[in-house]
Amino acid sequence: MGGDFLPAAEEKGSLRRCAVTREEGIPAQMVRFVISPSSIVVPDLDARLPGRGIWLSARRDVIEQASKRGVFARSARMQVKVPEDLLSQVEVGLHRRMIEVVGLARRAGQAISGFVKVREWVMQRRAAVIVHASDGSREELDRLISGGRDIPVVDALSSEELAKVFGRERVVNVALAAGGLATRLCCENRRFAGVAVGDPRVCRTFPADGCEQAGQ
Repeated sequence: MGGDFLPAAEEKGSLRRCAVTREEGIPAQMVRFVISPSSIVVPDLDARLPGRGIWLSARRDVIEQASKRGVFARSARMQVKVPEDLLSQVEVGLHRRMIEVVGLARRAGQAISGFVKVREWVMQRRAAVIVHASDGSREELDRLISGGRDIPVVDALSSEELAKVFGRERVVNVALAAGGLATRLCCENRRFAGVAVGDPRVCRTFPADGCEQAGQ
């Protein structure tokens, strides 16, 4: 059975094959889909739902092709129902997951907010990832990361969304310490950026190896 469509218990190994492009990729940077008991295609962003998995590259055009060209049905070898808002489900879900990761980091003591505190972490090389609000200014971001421009910057969450996470009226700048949560945020951001083409809330200074870099 092909690597793009495997039972959950058999989805082992370090790579998955995209059912559209046939290219192999790291699971954390792809999107898994499953077929529900009612034959509906469902995004499995956490890659934990039971059933056979259909893996796609985290790209808007790839998901659109899979939806329009019968890729899900061919991979599942059965008739399936593809929701009209499937791409929106993926985009909204990934956006929500980034907010959740920042919240987890805050509760774990691995995230701080505020320009002065974040700037201190940058200078002390304690910041593994910077989250700069999508409605923040480029000039402020440039001042913030001066001297630390190799730090991944996630630019997909609004100041209002960050404020809710930290229980404040407005939050523009956040830093995460190195570790699993920083790595996870980078991977979620990369997936979001891939499906949110044309969305202004896409990170501006995110390096290609950001997932690996943030965990160091």
